[in-house]
Amino acid sequence: MTADKEEDAVTAGFLVIGDEILSGRTKDKNIGFLADYLTAIGIDLCEVRIVPDVTARIVEAVNALRSRYTYVFTSGGIGPTHDDITADSIAEAFGVGIDVDPRARAILEAHFPAGQLTPARLRMARIPDGADLIQNSVSKAPGFRIENVHVMAGVPSIMQAMLDAIAPTLKTGRKMLSRTVDADLPESRIAEALRDIQDAFPETLIGSYPRTTDGRFTTQIVVRSRDEAIMNRAADAVADAVREAVGQ
Repeated sequence: MTADKEEDAVTAGFLVIGDEILSGRTKDKNIGFLADYLTAIGIDLCEVRIVPDVTARIVEAVNALRSRYTYVFTSGGIGPTHDDITADSIAEAFGVGIDVDPRARAILEAHFPAGQLTPARLRMARIPDGADLIQNSVSKAPGFRIENVHVMAGVPSIMQAMLDAIAPTLKTGRKMLSRTVDADLPESRIAEALRDIQDAFPETLIGSYPRTTDGRFTTQIVVRSRDEAIMNRAADAVADAVREAVGQ
């Protein structure tokens, strides 16, 4: 698959934070959701990283991703416990201070009954200096946005609600379109033709995905492009190549 060369593409990186993901105790459900969500609104998710609850690793990943992509999204590590270090790590990555934010504190005070905003819960109001809040319609504790980095909760329902809150603020590009061609043969028999078609249509991304059913190998070929006419011409060329290979 060749790289997307369109200059007007809006790109994103996703940073999943948490020891529990790497250990397998928690099964990530956010990567697939975010990929589908961003694709639907015209943002290309180009890279996903999973890092442990280690400040240096989070800082390194955030700084690498935010310099490379239009947007960065993170999930995990903004809860009330001692190992929720994402907010502090983001502040370190940007070289800014962090403290209880009056706006976030007011949200939590309105949410919890009197006397129940404990020091642990108040940790969720610690926001890096200069950041904007991201609304949390599920459990109220906000996420935050600083420059092009959007910091969200790891709980899927909360992360999804936060994503809905920030979606209207995101710049989007032309949506990526796709056509699928099924080939009743192994991908090795079509690989050379696909390479030639990819070279002929550099505005497309052509991926081949081998499958097996009852020991029989077949291939699903997906042609993607932001230009529908070019996509269709490339997909037609793939379909012709598949028919020729099957005939042989």
